[in-house]
Amino acid sequence: MLPSVAHAKKTTEEAGPPQIVTLGAGAQQYAFAIYANNSLAQDNDSITRAVILEHGVKRDGDRYFETGLAFLRKARLDPAQTLLLTPNFLTEGDALSDNKMALWRGDNWMQGQDSTHGKTGVSSFRVFDDIAAYLGSGRFPALKEIVFIGHSAGGQLMQRYAVLNNSDEKLKQAGIKVRYVISSPSSYLYFDNNRPADNGFAPAGGILCPGYDNYRYGLGEMIPYGLGADGKVSGEQLFKRYAARDVTYMVGSKDNNPNHRFLDKACGARLQGATRVERHDNYVRYEQFLAQKWKTPVHHPDFEVPGVGHDAAGLFGADITVEKIFPAK
Repeated sequence: MLPSVAHAKKTTEEAGPPQIVTLGAGAQQYAFAIYANNSLAQDNDSITRAVILEHGVKRDGDRYFETGLAFLRKARLDPAQTLLLTPNFLTEGDALSDNKMALWRGDNWMQGQDSTHGKTGVSSFRVFDDIAAYLGSGRFPALKEIVFIGHSAGGQLMQRYAVLNNSDEKLKQAGIKVRYVISSPSSYLYFDNNRPADNGFAPAGGILCPGYDNYRYGLGEMIPYGLGADGKVSGEQLFKRYAARDVTYMVGSKDNNPNHRFLDKACGARLQGATRVERHDNYVRYEQFLAQKWKTPVHHPDFEVPGVGHDAAGLFGADITVEKIFPAK
């Protein structure tokens, strides 16, 4: 038996140990821990959908995996046809870590930064690219859909991945539908220097919050993963591509505590709103502001889960979440 991941306290024995999967190609290969409900080492021609559920700041992949299993049961998705994956980002101090793995420093994995220990130079965004490539490599020939879901810190990572990745269209061309579900992130990636102001949007004063438009809140000082082939980044081009992607936003109606322990309180985040609910609402409005500015229609559904705060199990255990993400046919 492999040791369980540090920070991962089991609530049941259902999760078991993660599978260690080799991702990437050639000299770029690295090992990664992934909780999964089916073997990732064997070909499987029954899997038609993969659901990737990303954990939060505690990196408790086993808890999120159990939440995902309950979510799929509630949605009545056949486990023989639905592959559930919870990738677990690790640091050098975790019990499961070794030098063949991509390992991160602290919480910089949730910003798309590169691994700094073990196999270095692997962006956490690239992990999702490599998982998608692994799924689409022929091991799962019946695969028709990948649903990327991130909650809290995982939601921050997933929202930025949904904006910046270059894999989406390639997967679609291969006949694999791609969806993103962004749940309750502390902050979002803005495409220009406008931020919520009164009843609209306007550039924020940089004097009180210098760097507010730099990554991870804006596109300034972009990390290498997010740069174009010319080494530059265009907010308008990124938005137009993002608008065409299948993205859904969700948040708990009671996730409205401005002093929540894990809420980002840096000034770049505070400019987006006081609470996660407010930041969610502002970003949905911001997309429509940009739709007019750049003449690009955007239809990204969003919903609130009534009576739930910042709680993954509560959010994904709610009827409305099942109805919105996996509606009955």
